[in-house]
Amino acid sequence: MVGILLLAYRSLWLSVATVITISLGMILCGAFAALAVKELNLISVAFAVTNIGLGVEYAIHFCLRYKDNLMHHISREKAIRGTLIATSPSLLLCASTTAIGLYAFIPTDYQGVSELGLLAGSSLFICLSVTLIVLPVILKLIPINLTPKREADDSWLVQIPEHLAQFTLHYAKPITVIVGILAVLGLALLGRVETDFNPINLRDPNTDSVIAFKHLLKDKDTSPMTLSVLVDSEAKVKTLQQQLEALPTVEKTVSLYDFIPEDQDDKLAIIEQMSLTLGLNTTKFPVLSDDPNPVLGIEHLLTTLDTVLPGKINAKEIAVLNQFKTELQGLLLELNNRQQTSRHVFMETMQTTVIGTLPSVMNDLLIGLNADTVTLNDLPVDLKERWLSKDGQYRIQIYPKRDLNELSELERFITDVQTIAPDATDLPVLYWESMQAVVKAFEQAIAIAIITIAIVLYAIRRNLTDTLLIMTPLLLAGVLTMASTVLTHTPVNFANIIALPLLLGFGVDNGIHMVEKLRASLSEKQNIYQSSTARAMFYGALTTSSSFAGLAFSPHQGIASMGVVITIGIFWIMTSTFVILPALSKLVLKRG
Repeated sequence: MVGILLLAYRSLWLSVATVITISLGMILCGAFAALAVKELNLISVAFAVTNIGLGVEYAIHFCLRYKDNLMHHISREKAIRGTLIATSPSLLLCASTTAIGLYAFIPTDYQGVSELGLLAGSSLFICLSVTLIVLPVILKLIPINLTPKREADDSWLVQIPEHLAQFTLHYAKPITVIVGILAVLGLALLGRVETDFNPINLRDPNTDSVIAFKHLLKDKDTSPMTLSVLVDSEAKVKTLQQQLEALPTVEKTVSLYDFIPEDQDDKLAIIEQMSLTLGLNTTKFPVLSDDPNPVLGIEHLLTTLDTVLPGKINAKEIAVLNQFKTELQGLLLELNNRQQTSRHVFMETMQTTVIGTLPSVMNDLLIGLNADTVTLNDLPVDLKERWLSKDGQYRIQIYPKRDLNELSELERFITDVQTIAPDATDLPVLYWESMQAVVKAFEQAIAIAIITIAIVLYAIRRNLTDTLLIMTPLLLAGVLTMASTVLTHTPVNFANIIALPLLLGFGVDNGIHMVEKLRASLSEKQNIYQSSTARAMFYGALTTSSSFAGLAFSPHQGIASMGVVITIGIFWIMTSTFVILPALSKLVLKRG
C-alpha cells in the first residue's frame, strides 16, 4: 500500500500523513466497535475491511487535491483551506449515502449482518472526520515543498488516462452495446451463483485436521455430520427408525435400543453350547508357570514327542511335530549352557513372548461364556444419559449415506430427513440454516441499501438522470462480480460475503465523483481522468485491490476467496466507473 501511495503522491511525507490518518481512523473505529457491540463475529469483523478500503480513498482524495493546490503556487494554509472547501461536500455526500446504505443492514434478523451495518456505517463517518480534521493538521506540520511540473511526463500510469478519455468518449455507442450484452450474460449467470457456508471449506485443505475431517465425512460410520431427533416413547423410536432407514440418503440410524443385542435367547443358547463343548468349568485361567527347574518339563515333553511321532501318518503333522521337537532341543541346549541364576529370567521371557497374552484372552472368553440377558438397566449410566434424557426423551442419530462434502448432498440429506422428522437437527442443520440466514439477511440488506441510496441521491441532487448514472457502476459491477464468481468457481461463503459492504461503498462513491466530474467536463478534448478526483479514485482502488489481491494466494480457502472476490469486484467497479459510465454519460448528458 505504501508503494502505491508513493507512486500516487510522489511524496514520502504525504504517504506518511495518509498512513497516520488511516491508522488513527482504525484505532477509533476499533474503540467504537468495543463500545457498540462488545465482541465481533465472522460477519461483523468485516467492518475493518470497509475502514481500510474507504478510509484510504478519503485520504487520497484530500491529499491529491492539496497537492494540486500547492502546484499552483498557493500557500500551504490556503491550499489546505481550499482543499477542505472543495472536497468536503463530495466526500460528505459519498460517506452519507454509503453509510445510509450500510445502516440498511441493521434491521436484518441475522445479528452478525445487523452489527456489520452499524459498525461499517458509523466507521465511515469516523474515517471521514479523521480525514477532514486530523489530516489537515498533519499536512500543516509536515515539511513538503512541491514544484510545478507535468506529471504526464513522469509516469506512464498518467499517460494511459489520456488515451482512455479519448477512447471512452469517442466510442460511446459501441461500448454501450457491449455493456448491454455483458449485463444480459451476467444476469443469466446470477441464478448459478454457488454458496458454501461450511466452515471446514474455508480452511487450508492441505492441513492434517481438514484432511482427517473430510475423510471422516466420506466414511458412513464415522461422519460427524449426522442428524438427531428426539421422541418420547419406545414405540415411536422403532417406528421412526424404520421410516428413516428407508430414505435413499440415510445409511443407518442409532438409538438406545441398538445397544441391546437382538435375538438374545438364540445367542445365549449358542454360548451355552460352546461352554459345554469347551468343557471350561473354571472361573479363572491359570497364570503362567513359575517352574524352578524347567529342564525336566522340556525333557518330559521331548520324551512324549518321541512316543507319539512313530504313530503319526499325516506328513504335514509329522513335519510340524519334528520342527517343534527341534526347537525344544535347541531351547534345552540353551538352558543347559546358562547359569542357574539366568535360567529363570530366560524362561520367563520365553513364556511371556510365546503365550504371555493367553491367560487374559482365555479369561475374556470365560467371562463371555457367562453372558446373560441384557436389558436397558444393564447399560452403563453414561451411555444411557447420552441417548435417554431425564424427562424420557429418546435420541435417534441419523447417519448420511452420501458424502456431505458436496453442498447439494447436504441439502438433500436434511430435506429428506425433515420430511419425516421436521424437528431433526444437529451440525448439518446448523451449517445449512446459518447459510440460509446469512444469504437472506444480505439479500435483504443489499436490496434495502440500493433503494435507500437511490432515494437519498435523488433527494439531494434533484435529478433522475444523475441518480441513475451514479447507481449504474454499483448495479452493473455487482451483477458482473457475482457472474465472475460463477466463472471462477468461487462460492459465496462466510469470508468473501463480507466484501459486499466494501464494494457497495466503492461503487457509490466512485459513481458520485465521476458523475460530478462528467457534468463539469464532457468533451473528448478534455481529459477527465487527469483531475485529482479521478486520480484519487484510481489510486484508491489500486491501493485497496493490491492489499487484498495477495490474499487470493493464501492457503486458507476463506481468505483466498475473499481476496478473489474483492479484487474482481474492484476491477468491475473501476471498469464501470472509468469506461462504462463516461460512455453512457456521453450519450445521455449531451441531451441534458
